[in-house]
Amino acid sequence: MSITTETSVERSRNQNGVSAPLNPRALPLLDALEAESIHIIREVVAEFERPAMLFSGGKDSVVMLHLAAKAFWPGKIPFPVLHVDTGHNFPEVLDFRDRTVARLGLKLVVGSVQEFIDRGELAERADGTRNPLQTVPLLHAIERNKFDAVFGGGRRDEDKARAKERILSLRDEFGQWDPRNQRPELWNLYNGRHTVGQHVRAFPISNWTELDIWRYIEREDIELPSIYYAHDRDVFVRDGMWRAVGEVSQPREGEDVVVRTVRYRTVGDMSCTGAVLSDAYTVADVVREVAASTLTERGATRADDRISEAAMEDRKKDGYF
Repeated sequence: MSITTETSVERSRNQNGVSAPLNPRALPLLDALEAESIHIIREVVAEFERPAMLFSGGKDSVVMLHLAAKAFWPGKIPFPVLHVDTGHNFPEVLDFRDRTVARLGLKLVVGSVQEFIDRGELAERADGTRNPLQTVPLLHAIERNKFDAVFGGGRRDEDKARAKERILSLRDEFGQWDPRNQRPELWNLYNGRHTVGQHVRAFPISNWTELDIWRYIEREDIELPSIYYAHDRDVFVRDGMWRAVGEVSQPREGEDVVVRTVRYRTVGDMSCTGAVLSDAYTVADVVREVAASTLTERGATRADDRISEAAMEDRKKDGYF
């Protein structure tokens, strides 16, 4: 991953060589999205005392971290990264997370679902999925570290509930989100006011699409975990999705294990994240594949979002990402 020292906005000059105000709408799409995201990240860091960034090693959080590195170059990223580990994460992604944190010299804060289960504060779900169990460890980590703003990699194209979010989204003293109490964000003005005990979730890539993310990864030559590209894996079919065989993801009676060439469009809990059949071995291959897709990545590969029509919104109201 290469980091340039200037953003597209900062490179803009008028004919006399003097920095000129720039209308983001006049920029090429990726430059406009980059400029907006960097503006949001800088605004949050300027306005809040203890921000943190959610970083799982997934593609959206990797792009968000890349934007943060650009926002503060040549200085270091001025906040820690936070990951809620379900205990069912893909090992390739955890390894990538740790390598990235070490390379950038960041502080990593980890909230562990397993620790809460061991203490009896959470119980395993009947379906074996731990993604919905992340809320309590997340809120505990935010409270323990006194984070007043948390960057998340949610995008409006992923899900109807995420489409309702503002760029800065207030969470009450219980960490809960009220979709009927959203603040207006006119003319790119963001309201970060909050009282003691409340915090704000910030979504710098809210206006990006999955295709935008991949085109940006291609342009910026951003490294990702290997499972985002086609590879052979032992899988079985459940609920119309290809599930990986692993310690926490085992086939049931009648579910035959086969070897298929697959990749992952999104990365979460192994027990609820499906793969897609794919021969996309390179970023360019993935860009073409995503451009032709008619299903969102979560709709196609996340079993936890199929619990109900309002599954994501219900979790967000409780304090989920």
